Amino acid sequence: MSPGTPGLRIGDPAPDFTLRDQFGQDVTLSSYRGSKAVALLFYPYAFSGVCTGEMAQVRDRLAEFMTFDTEVLAISCDPMFSLRAFADADGLNFPLLSDFWPHGEVSRSFEVFDETTGAPRRSSYVIDREGAIRWAVHNAMPEGRDLDEHLRQLTAAAL
Repeated sequence: MSPGTPGLRIGDPAPDFTLRDQFGQDVTLSSYRGSKAVALLFYPYAFSGVCTGEMAQVRDRLAEFMTFDTEVLAISCDPMFSLRAFADADGLNFPLLSDFWPHGEVSRSFEVFDETTGAPRRSSYVIDREGAIRWAVHNAMPEGRDLDEHLRQLTAAAL
């Protein structure tokens, strides 16, 4: 499946970024190059219904998402402190990255920023160990992700 926009294509290098997680630590996408495939889960809002359910499902299946060969990074435009409260409230023990400032810059680089809502669309990318985009899917706002398909794509990218 190819991204729904003309700029990013399967096989292209993923745009690199450094964002802060819910603990204020910098996380850089390119730091996984050569060692791990990465699932990037863009989500609109912390504490919203579908997003809360999705992140809880990722938490419940975290051992499947995060292995020696794979990593999951969830990205929203919420401020770091909101992400910390979200993580603490729901026991989310994986990186929640803040694309708050410059607002939506990383979401824009992945072509998933919604200018009307000021938040990323519910989109996912799988980045292989070499830093290339291997898979992408874009869900409608009220639609949750198919985590089984995400895991299949992430595992394939890690091989």
